[in-house]
Amino acid sequence: MRRAGARARTRKNRPFWVELPLLIGMALVLALLIKTFLLQAFSIPSNSMQDTLQTGDRVLVDKLTPWFGAEPERGEVIVFHDPADWLDDVPVDEPNTVQKVLGFIGLMPSVEDKDLIKRVIGVGGDTVECTGDGPVKVNGTALDEPYVFPGNTPCSDDEGGRFKVTVPEGKLWVMGDHRQASEDSRYHQDDSTEGMVPVDEVVGRAVVIAWPLGRWSTLPVPDTFDNAQGSADHPAPAAEAVLDPGGITLAAAVPLVVLRRRRARR
Repeated sequence: MRRAGARARTRKNRPFWVELPLLIGMALVLALLIKTFLLQAFSIPSNSMQDTLQTGDRVLVDKLTPWFGAEPERGEVIVFHDPADWLDDVPVDEPNTVQKVLGFIGLMPSVEDKDLIKRVIGVGGDTVECTGDGPVKVNGTALDEPYVFPGNTPCSDDEGGRFKVTVPEGKLWVMGDHRQASEDSRYHQDDSTEGMVPVDEVVGRAVVIAWPLGRWSTLPVPDTFDNAQGSADHPAPAAEAVLDPGGITLAAAVPLVVLRRRRARR
């Protein structure tokens, strides 16, 4: 009993500076686990997704459901790794060792990651087409896209907004909501990717705008995509993303990544 009491007194009287390294270590491990398996925060650097997302917004990306086999669906806003030098014209500062370590853990924005954020328009097996100023069509169904930036037409691009593509299995066709300021799948049809994003390069789905607090909102799938079903292998997604409001308290602990800037076309 005396020895047990002595050990208890020792723990009770242990100076804070002795326990501090342990607390820091636990916090680092927790941050790394959250970043890897649960949620990751991304900072929006450009206007390519306006008005849905504004420059400076921070979104939380779901990294949990992909571990259980979930794949992106039409209408979702996703973050994905640069599939094939889509960002080759974006300057990147060479990070030092400290920046690399803190970026890996998630305690500061990574200066090495090359990630983009766009909306999924077509999945494997879908046919996506645009004819000038008309609406985007998926599997022959015209999309109603009220989220497209005011003043833009749904098919706006520098080539007259005309294309027709069939999305291969395991790939995605993505477009920014600010159609005239987004270098997305449309602008990479002549690349090795043919404008397609491999599903394997997807980091996760953006589910909520977490910052600034005045813009807090979920990022649901628009109802229009319910009507764009293709093969039975790709049913339309649910119309609404549900997120526990209490989850916003995680935002302060969620690792932050700055998405690379895309050069605005106008």
